[in-house]
Amino acid sequence: MQISLTPVEEVAVRASSFDALYPPTEKIPTIVVENFPALGKLAAMRFVEWVQQNPNGVISLPTGKTPEHFIGWVRRLLAEWDAPEIQQTLREAGVNPTKKPDVTGLHFVQIDEFYPIDSAQQNSFTHYVKHFYIEGFGLDPAKALLIDPVTIGLRPDETLASVWPGNRVDLTLRYRQANNQLESRQKTLLAQIDQWCMEYEQRIRDLGGIGFFLGGIGPDGHIGFNIRGSDHYSTTRLCPTNYETQAAAATDLGGIEIARQSLVITIGLDTITYNPDCTAIIIAAGQAKAALAAQAIQSAKSIETPASCLQELPNARFYITGGAAAHLMERQVRVLERTTAVGDADVEKVLVELAVRCRKRLLDLTEADCQSDRSAAVILKRRREPLPRLAAMVHERLASKIEAGLRVYRDKCFLHTEPHHDDVMLGYFAQIVRHFRQASNEHYFMTLTSGFTSVTNQFMRTQMAGLRQFLGTPAFKTLWDQNYFSRGNEIDRNRDVWQYLDGVAAHDEDDKAEGCARRMLRNLVELIEVSSLQDVDRCVAELEEYFASAYPGKKDPERIQRLKGMSREWEAECVWGYYGWQCQNIRHLRLSFYTGDIFTKEPTMAHDVPPIVAELDRLDPDVVTVAFDPEASGPDTHYKVMQALAEAIRVHLKTSSKLDMKVWGYRNVWFRFDPSEANLLVPVSLAMFRSEEHTSELQSHHP
Repeated sequence: MQISLTPVEEVAVRASSFDALYPPTEKIPTIVVENFPALGKLAAMRFVEWVQQNPNGVISLPTGKTPEHFIGWVRRLLAEWDAPEIQQTLREAGVNPTKKPDVTGLHFVQIDEFYPIDSAQQNSFTHYVKHFYIEGFGLDPAKALLIDPVTIGLRPDETLASVWPGNRVDLTLRYRQANNQLESRQKTLLAQIDQWCMEYEQRIRDLGGIGFFLGGIGPDGHIGFNIRGSDHYSTTRLCPTNYETQAAAATDLGGIEIARQSLVITIGLDTITYNPDCTAIIIAAGQAKAALAAQAIQSAKSIETPASCLQELPNARFYITGGAAAHLMERQVRVLERTTAVGDADVEKVLVELAVRCRKRLLDLTEADCQSDRSAAVILKRRREPLPRLAAMVHERLASKIEAGLRVYRDKCFLHTEPHHDDVMLGYFAQIVRHFRQASNEHYFMTLTSGFTSVTNQFMRTQMAGLRQFLGTPAFKTLWDQNYFSRGNEIDRNRDVWQYLDGVAAHDEDDKAEGCARRMLRNLVELIEVSSLQDVDRCVAELEEYFASAYPGKKDPERIQRLKGMSREWEAECVWGYYGWQCQNIRHLRLSFYTGDIFTKEPTMAHDVPPIVAELDRLDPDVVTVAFDPEASGPDTHYKVMQALAEAIRVHLKTSSKLDMKVWGYRNVWFRFDPSEANLLVPVSLAMFRSEEHTSELQSHHP
């Protein structure tokens, strides 16, 4: 298969350790870069290169967090094109620096949008497109095709909320009779939306189809909102999504309940591939996307793999990180063939994967099994030891890791760090509980962000109602008069937790509710100047009004962000309080880069590192745990927290007395280590699973 690379791609391939394509296994050319920011830079360079050649072309660009660095680079290139530094960067990337691209002639096609959603909301994709692309790049708004639900089929006297009460759209009205006047109007509007989608598709085709498409790949392999199972000949349409897509969208939409009932308008797979000359690029970072990328690149075209439709396009590309390339078979074989020496970790990775694939014990693998697998065949060729000895070595390595995972430290100070308030529990709960049981150990917990984006307005309304239940009671008046809720009162802060946990132990919902109410009132006292319970009552009324009127997913004012974050901090204190640790052992840093913006700021030495260093210096721990995410496989917050922690640890070690301080890197539900990457394997019993489940039940007040 012959492929034609552009100058930008040729430069990127030369800088990579791989070729662009390994036929016949790979069916889409793929360029591997070092990290997530490098993906954005490469995509930006390819985009400006394409615009130089197609100044009046049709472009379709992604929304969400994936294109953060792409957008940043394009805006910088366009704004600083003639600056010497940018000129040098362009030359090094393979872009002609003498021809600044003119983007005003480009036609923009919006890929998708939730439905129903008001385009005035900051969490709508229409708003995103207008802000980041049309305004941010300087595109001509008259040449943009936008998917704006407010403009589709509504009469002047109607709103989306009036036609779709509760934002619930019943697609069965497409083919069944309406039962009342409202359903009759909804049925008519659905037909108008379907008509609009057909016309939107035709408008794209009248332009010749999409010339440059850039997208990410979703948790089920979707591109656009063409979820797993989408017809490769699909066109623009209104359709439902699946759970994976809903879960990924929950934060942006204001909660999983909102995401579950939201539909989407999306261009189809055939919309993307209609123009045979389309440059279609998918960017993916981290091993969490490795299996999805491999399916699209290596498998036959299938509705189970939406991105496999791109195999039709000669100019289709995947730009991915090394982690995202982990399941590309030929590339992994090339790595083994090129490496100076095949290490024990390489042998472990290959043989464990082979044993799983063959459904055999390691020690039962045969020469025939290995010869049927190209990576295993390379291992046998390049290592002198016979297969039985290699298998025994891997067996011993795994056993030693399990033994290390069973070891319990004594007389140690642990600092458990986490990006959000559930990462430790979801990451290595069994290991931490074993070390709790050794009384000579000290444990401290440090959460780097408040995680307020996961707290819904509906949850906060429930919390306000719970506070109202107790606010006027004699018991709360007595507590107020005793300065129970005064700022800095650490003893009574712990009493909030004990009140809640007493309710857990007694299976008493009222006691639990009172604990939550006490903490909510304490949070309000910390945030807002109140001098009486009457002030608190007025404050609660204002908050109730805000949470009832704010649309789900809206960026909240800083005060509301802090209040929502405090709800998650309370959750963490209850969880670790259950195991005997007081609030003094639990630190909430609320790093400044975490703002609730679509693209959060990069952590800085000036603002985000010093608070972590201060805690490290204060505790001087023997063990520090870190959520390990070097390629942004999970939420970008995890990646940025890791950056801040890594720098803080470097600073701390310059003055620490613990020269042998250990760092435990962990991962959780968004991505797991390969066994060959880990040096601690922690066995988890059924009893421990039940214990973790019970611990999660403590979070009944979780948003």
